[in-house]
Parts: sequence; C-alpha cells; structure tokens
Amino acid sequence: MGCELGKLASRESRENSNKKLEDAAPSQQVDARLPLTAKQKYNMLASWKGISRAMESTGVCMFLKLFEDHAELINLFEKFKQLRTKEEQANSLELAEHATTVMNTLDEGIKGLDNLDAFFEYLHQVGASHRRIPEFKVEYFWKIEKPFLEAVETTLGDRYTENVENIYKITIKFIIETLIKGYNNANATT
Repeated sequence: MGCELGKLASRESRENSNKKLEDAAPSQQVDARLPLTAKQKYNMLASWKGISRAMESTGVCMFLKLFEDHAELINLFEKFKQLRTKEEQANSLELAEHATTVMNTLDEGIKGLDNLDAFFEYLHQVGASHRRIPEFKVEYFWKIEKPFLEAVETTLGDRYTENVENIYKITIKFIIETLIKGYNNANATT
C-alpha cells in the first residue's frame, strides 16, 4: 500500500513539474507578424536547443532526405554534385560543411524570432543570395520543408511530439516564406 502511495505521489510530482514548466512559458503578446503564440515561440526556442547541440548531424540528415526525394537538386552544388550514393553523401566533408552552414542560417533565423526586424532583414538577404546560384528556382526553397521536419524529428526523437511538430511546421513555413520574399524582392531591384 505504501509503495502504491509513493508511486502516486511521484507521478503527481512529475505532472506538477511538467505543469510548472508549461506555466513558465511567457504569456505576453508576440509581434503580430509572427505566426506563433507566445507559448509556441517559447516552446520552439526551448526545443531548438536540442537541435543546436546536433547541428551538423541534423543538417546532413536533412540533405540526405532532400537528395533522396529530389535527386536532381544535388546538381546545384558544385562541391558535391558528383556524390551519387547516400553513403558517399553521408561521408562527404563538403556536404557536412554546407549542411552546417544551412543549419546555422536556420539557427540564426529561429533565434531571431525575438527580433522580427532583424529576422526579416537576415532571411531576406539569405533569400536574395540564392539568385547568384545558377539554375536555382524559387520553388526549390519549399523542397527543404519535408526533409527539415524529418531531420528534426530524427534528432529530437521522443521529444518530437504532435505539438512540437505543429510548431516546427509553422516555423519552417514562416522561414521559407521569408526567404522567398527576399529572393523575389532581389529580382525586383535588379
């Protein structure tokens, strides 16, 4: 009987700890341009810490999934377009470097959710920079959405709940839309 009571008390303690963590999320209003609530933004930034500790492996996973779904896109990358097998790609230093660069861009964007003016400026510049890539098409930005979500799920494992997935879907869509605006605005000014 005492053992059952101890288990119940322990479970209630864990539930209260989880509730306190959820309640710790800020309730203040967020910038109206951000498609996340204050709680979603808080959870996004908290969850992203797990990704930021595994940037390279998450990025490589993302690119492997991208090339698995869209093999033709590897031809856009001079430094590693000769890599045809998944094994060659997974072991490529050049691909790992590029994956890390892309993940650092996403990291900068996600951390910029606290300052949307800086967020927009940075991602508009990144989007515009893709105009210099021969044969790049604006719709290619959308092709990274699914591989990104799959890579995040792989990295986060059990922490990738339905709620976290929803937050990441909203966030990556927002980032891609912002990159596209930067890409298209660069076209208007050239």
